[in-house]
Amino acid sequence: MDGDLGQTMQVFDPSEDARAFRDALGSFATGVTIVTAPGPDGPMGITASSFASVSLDPPLVLWSPQKSSRRFPVFRDATHYAIHVLDGHQQQLCNAFTRDAQAFDGLDVVTDENGVARIGGCLARFDCVQEAVHDAGDHVIIVGRVLSAAFRPGLPLLFQGGRFVSLKG
Repeated sequence: MDGDLGQTMQVFDPSEDARAFRDALGSFATGVTIVTAPGPDGPMGITASSFASVSLDPPLVLWSPQKSSRRFPVFRDATHYAIHVLDGHQQQLCNAFTRDAQAFDGLDVVTDENGVARIGGCLARFDCVQEAVHDAGDHVIIVGRVLSAAFRPGLPLLFQGGRFVSLKG
């Protein structure tokens, strides 16, 4: 078991202590995704850990890009996009798209009829059409209707406490 049960939880006001708020949020392990969409100069990608299922009927998912990102306008306005759930061995892919919106070199990529890049080798992929965009502070919440999906067995790449973590199978 991880953690020290003898430690007292820190209580704070998140509007007064943004660092503590970020650290508390980091307690929650999240999967890591790459979202791809058509851009002005070809397909673009962005790393995102803010992905969640919303509904089975209709099939809806969400993700939340940060407004201050230079890539934000492309993803906010994309009518079609794909969300790729990364496999535990794909940390380098995550890092590449954190730095470069067009980090597709050397990847197994197929571009669909809407100009959306589909990256091979991922754990799962959700091909989406934008359903709604909701303002949410320094982010927006983008809800997508899943038009098609694919997956394979495996263990996901996880991020928790400011670091990548892995599950043992």
